[in-house]
Parts: sequence; structure tokens; C-alpha cells
Amino acid sequence: MAERKLENMRIWQDTRLFVNQIYRMMEPSKDYGFRDQIQRAAISIMNNIAEGSESGSDDMYVRYLNIAKGSCSEVKSMLYLCEDFGICTKEQREKLHADLLSITNGIYKLITYLKGQPQTSKH
Repeated sequence: MAERKLENMRIWQDTRLFVNQIYRMMEPSKDYGFRDQIQRAAISIMNNIAEGSESGSDDMYVRYLNIAKGSCSEVKSMLYLCEDFGICTKEQREKLHADLLSITNGIYKLITYLKGQPQTSKH
């Protein structure tokens, strides 16, 4: 497994910015359960990228990245509800969806890259 410094990974940096956008958007919401769920799902994207980078093998990293992709889908779905509930405008949702699509594509590219690498354990 190639050495990776998490803080230098563009996909992790982009996800960190995305999580901050979700937190700012949800701050005024009084629906604490909904707010908690979307925030936790967004954080899950970032944290699974991080956990995978330290998992010890490319196969495990791919597993964590697939979990991160699932969390991307969860956030995408919840953003429609944010629009429905008046938490954000259609334009805000579309912007966040575009950001999320970029993150999802980055995760997919990283998975494709890792699957093409020789599988070795990290010592």
C-alpha cells in the first residue's frame, strides 16, 4: 500500500469543506434528529476516507471507500428533504449535490486506482 498523508489528499480536503457547508446550513434547524442524521452521514464520508487510508491494505481501503460512497448517497437523499422542508433552496441543494458528485467521483477514481495497485500489507 502506498504511503498517503491524509491531509494532503484532495478528496479528504474537499469532503472536509463539504462537511462544514452541511453544518453551517443545518445550524438554524430545530429538527435535531434530522440535523444530527445528515451531519453524521456527511462526517461518515470524511471519516471513512480517513479510516481507509490507515487501514493497512488497499483492499481494506476500498472497503472503507465504498462505505463513504454509501454515505454520499444518504446525504444526497437527505438534501432533497432539506429542500422539501425549507432548510435550503433548490439552488443551494443543487450546489451541494454538485459538490457531492465531485466527491463521489473522486472516491470512485481512488477505488479504481487502488484496485489497479499490487495488493500489499502496510507494516
